Amino acid sequence: MTAARLLPFLLIASACGSAAGQGDARGPVVFADNCAPCHGYAGEGKPSIATPAIAGLPSWYVEAQLGKFRGGMRGAHVDDAPGLRMRPMARALDDEDVSRIAAHVGSMPVQTPDRSAVPHGDAEAGKALYATCTACHGPEGKGNEQLNAPPIAQLDDWYMVTQLHNFKHGLRGAADGDITGAQMRPMAMTLADDQAVADVVAYISTL
Repeated sequence: MTAARLLPFLLIASACGSAAGQGDARGPVVFADNCAPCHGYAGEGKPSIATPAIAGLPSWYVEAQLGKFRGGMRGAHVDDAPGLRMRPMARALDDEDVSRIAAHVGSMPVQTPDRSAVPHGDAEAGKALYATCTACHGPEGKGNEQLNAPPIAQLDDWYMVTQLHNFKHGLRGAADGDITGAQMRPMAMTLADDQAVADVVAYISTL
């Protein structure tokens, strides 16, 4: 191929490379515009408005959860006020921005989680209860992508309490099509009462 005929292909390749680079660079911008006002610019969360720390969550998990919010499998229950607030935020994003945000969140350093919400939890009692969780989330709470189980050791304790409550009472994991949520819901229901929830969260907070 002559240089004259090769030039258009080189220009196209260059343009595609530039677009990809701009797409990667847009991750922090899209995050700052859409997520940071509630979750914090470092992804540290704001317990005062019930937004959890998300920095360092795996991109596959973030993308999956945004997909659930967008599709109505999460954040659609009338009693899930934070979820109802999150759903329109997710629905305002297009597929590319979802991927950019997920990649950016996954690249952020994990922030120190809030450990002030369940002072009455008994970590020793929670250790035995956590045995049910290890099959998916692992003995150290680091998660397992193959099982669609996110890391949980880095989560705020108040957020874990809230989500276990949501799973137990059908605010999460009960929607049609939410396969992974449906897998988690019976696990949460093995926790007999609020004290059991506090205990297992207290143990997770030690991991």
